[in-house]
Amino acid sequence: MVRRLIGNLIRKKLGLSPAVALLGPRQAGKTTLAKTFSKTYFDLEQSEERLKLDLAWNDLLAAKELIVLDEVQAWPEILPRIRGAIDAHRKRQGRFLLTGSVAPGLMRGVSESLAGRLSICELAPLSLKEIPKESAEGKLWLRGGFPNGGILDARQFPSWQRDYLTLLAQRDLPIWGLPAKPQVTQRLFKMLAIHHGQVWNASEIGKSLGLSYHTVSSYLDYLQNAYLISSLQPYFRNLRKRITKRPKIYWQDSGLLHSLMGVTTPEALLSQPWVGASWEGWVIHQILFYLKARGEPFEAYYLRTGDGYELDLILFFSKGCWAFEIKLSTSPDPRDLKRLNTAADFIKADKRLLISKTKQTIQSKSSISTHLAGCIELLSK
Repeated sequence: MVRRLIGNLIRKKLGLSPAVALLGPRQAGKTTLAKTFSKTYFDLEQSEERLKLDLAWNDLLAAKELIVLDEVQAWPEILPRIRGAIDAHRKRQGRFLLTGSVAPGLMRGVSESLAGRLSICELAPLSLKEIPKESAEGKLWLRGGFPNGGILDARQFPSWQRDYLTLLAQRDLPIWGLPAKPQVTQRLFKMLAIHHGQVWNASEIGKSLGLSYHTVSSYLDYLQNAYLISSLQPYFRNLRKRITKRPKIYWQDSGLLHSLMGVTTPEALLSQPWVGASWEGWVIHQILFYLKARGEPFEAYYLRTGDGYELDLILFFSKGCWAFEIKLSTSPDPRDLKRLNTAADFIKADKRLLISKTKQTIQSKSSISTHLAGCIELLSK
């Protein structure tokens, strides 16, 4: 079994909180990981499991073992009972480990019933630090990080991704409240793949789907809460320049993006006109996934000015303000670093990182040219 980076964070939070929620996209490995913490496990999507839990509830509470409740959004009625059990013994920690495939924004019962009683961890698909290093980067970028999606068995890609998205459109998203018909959802998937890495334009996408921009924006919220899409907000604090003030949107998993775009081989990927946007989004998410797995609080933004300067990622975290430029190149141009430093000066960034596919790291006092693995290493220090 692959050792997940987030395991240490979960253990820490179980020691500090009566309940921990392990959230993330379907099939990211939540169930496998949760079962390593306790054998007292219930799959709440199965009616038989819900009945077993109901009948054994009092005995389970008396046994004082960690109780794992999988896919808790399928049975929100259990949340008030969890709250009651916690309130009866507020000083006991590590009592419940809940998993869910939607963010708290779609699990209203979590925020209403367990506020102040629950600590949240987010599990992403497999990342660069979690799989064997030999050729890991190219495989992860092409196939994405879902354990069953091809990173561990190449034969699964891209058919697994296509089936995954079809199931989400036809079953899961409607159950979670998305009012769109499955055909509309699948067309929206495609449109979001085409616009991956671009500034969000609800009117343009809505027009192509025959929907209002209000409707398309509400649909996007569902996809973000299902951990499919992420948005990177623009940074515009204390800047006197004309800047872009709309978010950029990305598919969180590159394998889903590439399956939607019909790309199945490294050669085909590198020949695409949008390959730079794919690489950019993948690198950004590898950085953010790593910080989340460590439990590192952060704020993430991008910057684009009216006169053509851009920062692909801005991080505010414990190490200060870091500015990133991401280039799909094996030999980055010194002019790229110069433009990075100029843009980073606008926000007074403490460090400026040019991330490319170079094999070496070149570092000055505040400017660094390196590869993704080198960037992750810097974040870990």
